[in-house]
Amino acid sequence: MPRALRNINWLELFLALGTIIIIYGFKRITKAVPSTLVALIVMSGGAIALGLDYKPIEKIPEGLPIPQLNMFSNFSLNSISPYVFTALALSLLGAIDSLLTSVVADNMTKTKHNPNKELVGQGIGNSIAAVFGGIPGAGATIRTVVNINAGGKTRLSGMIAGVLLLFILLALGPIASKIPAAVLSGILITVGIGVMDYKGLRAIPILPKDITLGPIKLSSEVLIMFIVLILSTFWDLIFAVGIGLLISCLMFMKLIGDLTAEHSELNTLKEEAWLDEIDFPKNLKGEVFIKQIKGPLFFGSTSEFQQLYKQIPEGAKTVVIRLSRMPYMDQSGLYVMEDTLQDLKAKGVEVVFVGLLKQPRYMMERIDIIPDFIAEERIYQSFKAYLSSLSK
Repeated sequence: MPRALRNINWLELFLALGTIIIIYGFKRITKAVPSTLVALIVMSGGAIALGLDYKPIEKIPEGLPIPQLNMFSNFSLNSISPYVFTALALSLLGAIDSLLTSVVADNMTKTKHNPNKELVGQGIGNSIAAVFGGIPGAGATIRTVVNINAGGKTRLSGMIAGVLLLFILLALGPIASKIPAAVLSGILITVGIGVMDYKGLRAIPILPKDITLGPIKLSSEVLIMFIVLILSTFWDLIFAVGIGLLISCLMFMKLIGDLTAEHSELNTLKEEAWLDEIDFPKNLKGEVFIKQIKGPLFFGSTSEFQQLYKQIPEGAKTVVIRLSRMPYMDQSGLYVMEDTLQDLKAKGVEVVFVGLLKQPRYMMERIDIIPDFIAEERIYQSFKAYLSSLSK
């Protein structure tokens, strides 16, 4: 850092700062035109027109590559065996990158990706690219966020991006190669800022401190986050994700085991149908939708709950969420619950909690789901108590 500060290139700094200012400033004027595109055109055009001595991006190759079919005619196991573990590492890294990108896109567009389609499509694309001498690729979070911020919401946006890149490769390579590298740096800085999970960072001080290291109490989720952050920065992303996932699984299994044992002592859970719903008033069945949650709401089970609002029939005015069999929820489950309640509130649907247990209630109170979304009078200890309130 000291060396970088002593050797600042003021022209490159001006181009990057100008790009950042235009991106944030143009959004205040209109969002009909992507501010990123405006910044790219204005700053690049200005630098080229003024003949500034800037550093351009690397030269883009022109034309289509030639298929390397000799990889099939000269195929031998001995030639590929030294690269098997490298290929596995690259495939794992690509899969992680694509799935993380898909999760970011889901959060921004309120959609749900299909992991199988993502990875199968990525495998097919990389296999075809290899024939032409291409290197393995994966879903890129930065490019995806730029696409979404520019208005791309459907599969068509990705297809258009691919066609435009092909057009640039065939016809506009010399022009695109004149774009200042500092302008692209400015764009990437704004995208990096936008991709940060501010909600998760703000929640760090209020997350429950559920583990003890000597005299220090820590949140297990915050500890895992910092372990993965440090390992991925100073060591290796693949090992960081693997270690973080292993620690998460071990902590989760212990916590669920403790909670399940405690919960079983209080109330033995049975698998038969919930008999107390049989006597529900028939005249209210069209207006009240009952959702039963069985088991913990955590990062591995949030996708189904995320689609709750799509299950609600037309005409339903109230959603009763039965939580007596949900002993635990983690931060991912908490945010999915919050987003779902926001969606239901926007649709004018009233939500009632029945049988809310200690740990989920504590989590919801920490980010004010209770009482901002669910008032105390809309929380019932049992379904019988809720039925009694309907008869009043």
